[in-house]
Amino acid sequence: MTRPVADGSCAQDSLGPVAGDSAMAAGETVTTTDRRIMAAAVRFSRWHVGLTGSNPSVATLIVKDEGHGPVIIGRGLTAPGGRPHAEAQALRQAGARAHGATAYVTLEPCAHHGRTPPCANALVEAGVVRVVSAATDPDERVSGRGYAILRAAGLAVASGVMAKESEASLAGYMMQRTRHRAHVTLKLAVSADGRIGRRGHGQVAISGPVSRAQAHLMRAESDAVLIGIATALEDDPQLTCRLPGLERRSPVRIVLDTHLRLPLSSSLVASARTVPLMLATTVPPDDARRLALEEAGVGFIAAAPLAGHMALPELLEDLAARGIYSVLVEGGATLARAFLDDGLVDRIALFTAARRIDATGSDCVDAPFTRQSVPAGFVPVRQMHFGADLFEEFERG
Repeated sequence: MTRPVADGSCAQDSLGPVAGDSAMAAGETVTTTDRRIMAAAVRFSRWHVGLTGSNPSVATLIVKDEGHGPVIIGRGLTAPGGRPHAEAQALRQAGARAHGATAYVTLEPCAHHGRTPPCANALVEAGVVRVVSAATDPDERVSGRGYAILRAAGLAVASGVMAKESEASLAGYMMQRTRHRAHVTLKLAVSADGRIGRRGHGQVAISGPVSRAQAHLMRAESDAVLIGIATALEDDPQLTCRLPGLERRSPVRIVLDTHLRLPLSSSLVASARTVPLMLATTVPPDDARRLALEEAGVGFIAAAPLAGHMALPELLEDLAARGIYSVLVEGGATLARAFLDDGLVDRIALFTAARRIDATGSDCVDAPFTRQSVPAGFVPVRQMHFGADLFEEFERG
């Protein structure tokens, strides 16, 4: 496997032959070695999730056997902002050695002319002889056309290799291309006795430090983090990523604030010029409160009212139109139920803590659900332990 070294170049490790059953994908034999390399590519693709704007974070590995087993001779990752694409960077690193090599890509190579030539053509021109791909691009300008360009030029193509795993990292892009809205992950931390907080006590630590670090990593991989105004007023959160070295990956902060109740003195407004803050509101542009917030660096999203509430489907469509494809919802029970009731939650990230809150009566805030009562229609996909806490991930079936 290729290892990054201090000067930015790559050292090479032999991937070696791997025994195992082969499978078929799009008429091509797929080996265990293919799956190992694709698994590495999928992991690599996560490095820039949340940084590539309206383009997906794609990884490409160029692999060749030059007599000592297959080695990675070039690797590329969609650059921050979305350009250049992963294939172009991997081919540039591989240089002339790409002739006769295999390219592993986590998303079908693009087939349309934009600011740069299609990546499918670039692979052909570089002399790559085989392409192993994970997910098919749902963009109508690409879907199937990238593979067609490759096959027409005589390249062997195996598609659908670890597609499900790749699509998990591409969820925001896939949702925008297929349903024209942002992908929603609902994050919830629930105490052992089924609570998510105590009224009037501000932020209450429920999960442990390892879980909190994972939650910050989720922020780093999201385009936006979203809460309701009640949470903003009660907790006065920052909603930034505070993991050492990842601070610059803090997402856009969004607050649903129909009547603009967020005070100028809040932590969110105080940092608006450093980390983008947007308020979804029905208040008109010439309102004095809005003008004061705008002067402080706050942005706005015009929200549509619906039966006395904010129209969430339209909001998610507006966010996708702005290039915000993945949203992490961290609000309270009311906001969680609103997204669930509208059928807008695509993934649930549930942290069940070992500690109890032991609040009673009106003092306690009950969770909208617990691990024993996950809403119907969601299936478990992952379970891990973070310190003393249990983490479970569910996806809409």
